[in-house]
Amino acid sequence: MIQKSIDIWEGFDFVSKSTVNPRPKLTTYILSGEKVRGAVLILPGGSYEFTSPREAEPVALQYTAAGYNAFVLEYSVAPNRFPQALQDTCRALTMIRQHAADWHTDADKIAVCGFSAGGHLAASHAVFWNRPELFSTAGLNNKSVKPNALILAYPVITSGEFRHDGSIQNLLGADVSPEMLEMISLENQVSACTPPTFIWHTFEDEGVPLENSLLYASALRKHNIPFELHIYPQGSHGLSLASKETANEMHIANSHIATWLELSIEWLKLTFNETDL
Repeated sequence: MIQKSIDIWEGFDFVSKSTVNPRPKLTTYILSGEKVRGAVLILPGGSYEFTSPREAEPVALQYTAAGYNAFVLEYSVAPNRFPQALQDTCRALTMIRQHAADWHTDADKIAVCGFSAGGHLAASHAVFWNRPELFSTAGLNNKSVKPNALILAYPVITSGEFRHDGSIQNLLGADVSPEMLEMISLENQVSACTPPTFIWHTFEDEGVPLENSLLYASALRKHNIPFELHIYPQGSHGLSLASKETANEMHIANSHIATWLELSIEWLKLTFNETDL
């Protein structure tokens, strides 16, 4: 496996306002051999305040075990504001495509996977990839930043009634216009250009209400975008893999919820039209 950490803005004029992830970093988990594989770019959660290690490497290793190359992005967080984290994800996806040959990655089979606030970032990438005014940084263009698929785990989606206040405030700051709030309410930004999406959430989630996923799924349906949605009846927010490996005093392992990973892998194979890996 090729595992290394890359400063995604090396060589660019980049200044972070945060001591957390001051230099956004892409960590690679690239399988050995010459086989060209699909890939998953993973965006951990953390309320746009930090990036959770529980939703980073453990997830990447599970996707590599399934035969995908995986990448984890430690993106910009508060007090950096929108759209800096979006620019980070666009830069990371561009790098993966630029190095596709070296990293034995199929540039047309790259999924973006986000958890909680990372799910908001992943969904932002999915709905804003064709709006270059939001990622006008050098080296980025529509063709290079479009995700081929989206995986959302208990995502923050809305800035409306069911919003997660901490994530929205960290993303935008306290003094924000109604127009900007509307813009980052992603159920309102889905279009025919949004990629196919896999979503899972728990009914009991009190941190980020289930309605976030339902609103996004409804918008996908309205625009005839294929999606797969799983709602588990039990479980708190932030379960990651829902396995013993990612369990702690706040997040228990749950073998039923843990099925989301295999379901997402099966969905990726169908979406990428893969017969085997």
